[in-house]
Amino acid sequence: MASNMDREMILADFQACTGIENIDEAITLLEQNNWDLVAAINGVIPQENGILQSEYGGETLHGPAYGPTSHSTAASSTPSSSSAFRHVVPSRQIVERQPRMLDFRVEYRDRNVDVVLEDSSTVGDIKHILENELQIPASKMLLKGWKTGDVDDSTVLKTLHLPKNNSLYVLTPDLPPPSSSHSGALQESLNQNFMLIVTHREVQREYNLNFSGSSTIQEVKRNVYDLTSIPVRHQLWEGWPPSATDDSMTLAVSGLTFPCHRLTVGRRSSPVQTREQSEEQCTDVHMVSDSDGDDFEDATEFGVDDGEMFGVASSALRKSPMMPENAENEGDALLQFTAEFSSRYGDCHPVYFIGSLEAAFQEAFYGKARDRKLLAIYLHHDESVLTNVFCSQMLCAESIVSYLSQNFITWAWDMTKEANRARFLTMCTRHFGSVVAQTIRTQKTDQFPLFLIIMGKRSSNEVLNVIQGNTTVDELMMRLMAAMEIFSAQQQEDIKDEDEREARENVKREQDEAYRISLEADRAKREAQEREMAEQFRLEQIRKEQEEEREAIRLSLEQSLPPEPKEESTESVSKLRIRTPSGEFFERRFLASSKLQVVFDFVASKGYPWEEYKLLGTFPRRDVTQLDPNKSLLEVKLYPQETLFLEAKE
Repeated sequence: MASNMDREMILADFQACTGIENIDEAITLLEQNNWDLVAAINGVIPQENGILQSEYGGETLHGPAYGPTSHSTAASSTPSSSSAFRHVVPSRQIVERQPRMLDFRVEYRDRNVDVVLEDSSTVGDIKHILENELQIPASKMLLKGWKTGDVDDSTVLKTLHLPKNNSLYVLTPDLPPPSSSHSGALQESLNQNFMLIVTHREVQREYNLNFSGSSTIQEVKRNVYDLTSIPVRHQLWEGWPPSATDDSMTLAVSGLTFPCHRLTVGRRSSPVQTREQSEEQCTDVHMVSDSDGDDFEDATEFGVDDGEMFGVASSALRKSPMMPENAENEGDALLQFTAEFSSRYGDCHPVYFIGSLEAAFQEAFYGKARDRKLLAIYLHHDESVLTNVFCSQMLCAESIVSYLSQNFITWAWDMTKEANRARFLTMCTRHFGSVVAQTIRTQKTDQFPLFLIIMGKRSSNEVLNVIQGNTTVDELMMRLMAAMEIFSAQQQEDIKDEDEREARENVKREQDEAYRISLEADRAKREAQEREMAEQFRLEQIRKEQEEEREAIRLSLEQSLPPEPKEESTESVSKLRIRTPSGEFFERRFLASSKLQVVFDFVASKGYPWEEYKLLGTFPRRDVTQLDPNKSLLEVKLYPQETLFLEAKE
């Protein structure tokens, strides 16, 4: 724990390094970092990959390293430190403060807009960004939520002593609230993508351009200028709807046909050129620098036509952009990037992953451990003097292309346009953290292009190296191989862990399968027993029903029998003696005039139905059940007495 004297010294050094004049704020930041000077400074001013040296006892304090050695120190650095910038902070000496970035989340009705600005910006700068995002004039906005009270547009953010993350909200009392149905339809239209098929009349070439509904007609014309080299004020259009009367109008409200609309553009007629001028327009375009065509927009004021500057055709003054500005779909933007890269530098180049940065992460980091690769992010910048040399001589070298294709997933982005640059910095902050984003943000144009080497880890993605454009093929290959060594070591550990995990999972799956089979066998056995018991119960029920039915029939027959005639009856009586299959006998007297059916019913009433038993006579042996049951006993010669026996039918 630092003493009071040490804390005063640390506080003085902290304020000198960061420029924070508010003592309470400085003490709060130091207390959050346990009075660790280096940690507190890194929390306020993220270091660009460096080593902070302090005079406290001559101790050297190491900070995180992400990027390559700067050009000025490369000669004096050892190979082991070639991936770190060196930044020295003298004790008690005021150093130039790097810009502090502030994050604002601004709420307006049902929308949230994230704004990132340096603390040297003003409140008006925030309103200007919101004006483009919300399509609301800055003069109509009231920006609320400041903890220090109301502020005006000229207030510098640094003077408000704001924390890094802030929440604000916008009020527009002068604007009527939109109806829910109209607002929902307008918002849906703003989120739609329009396909504009633009035909360049002079060269008979079509361009398929994707724009969001929130893009303006002016943005379309500027993008067409990038493709055709026809300045906006000299573009002659056909196909715009009659309602598209203002270039500041968004495509969503301009009346375009959704989802596809055809337009034609050409150059307005200019004064007749001389033969010498026409010949000069055929000058080799490679002799012209890559200066921005906007610098020549006003050339006609000096008597020079837009189509001609110093005897060179205007199409040579500007290359086609590597990537459309405000690219909404990253996959479409990468398709254009790959096509333009091939047209400039040939077909021998790295195979760029077509898709979003998140999809590239999935492809590189989240497959099986044996299939994972490093991720290489190429950041292009057309305005850097190093770009052409780096692309043509290093990035397109066969050895580099082959090594990248085998070991890396390569993703690219164009940092030339400010909107695309801001979008990548937002993605970078989300995936790699603010330190890496700040490192890239502070890179100057002539330090581009950049090559980021990313390795996926369990908890986060790690930037192994940031390679600047001022390198050689051998150095680039060495850095790629060094990154590959680190990755291979990590990959072997991941493969081992994955194999062990799969082995455990296989054992568990086998145990679960054996348990499932056992349960299935028990269930099948139990079901078989239940079926057997159910079948026995069913048969028993059938048997009982049959017995009950037979008993009911027997009782019915017994009750329907005529009374047995008495021995002293005056009518003729036949006495029958019947032997059962078990050897028992039962006798009964019948009138000789009774029908044979009465005998059958009597036998059935004793439990021997004629459907199951035969009634046989002895002398002569005959089957009585085969006789006509409607004949009388006298007619079938069962008179005056007869002995019969029962036999079960087969």
